[in-house]
Amino acid sequence: QVQLVESGGGLVQAGDSLRLSCAASGRSFSTSAVAWFRQAPGKEREFVIGNRWSGGFTYAADSVKGRVTISRDNAKNTVYLQMNNLKPEDTAVYYCAAGTIATSSRLLLDSAYDYWGQGTQVTVSS
Repeated sequence: QVQLVESGGGLVQAGDSLRLSCAASGRSFSTSAVAWFRQAPGKEREFVIGNRWSGGFTYAADSVKGRVTISRDNAKNTVYLQMNNLKPEDTAVYYCAAGTIATSSRLLLDSAYDYWGQGTQVTVSS
């Protein structure tokens, strides 16, 4: 059984930075694909950024490209989402996800992930 626990969300102002953490228990992240998704009120869950360990492939959604990075600390079995220059439209519940993904093209699909965290709220005020 794998458990993912996100933390680091909160209320920030536009232009601020925030780093979210996702700690895993029960399984190592080291060979998994990991990603961050988000869901704003009244909207569908959307892909933010993901990393496939095999080949070191990372992809970010156009809406956040250049403002977010994903990183891992395999020793701590933790994945991070660093978000800079936050905008009010970044307000959402952020979820981390992990799974064994065979091809990088599936990195953006939430159906490709086996494990999900409970989410952490990020609110950006203007």
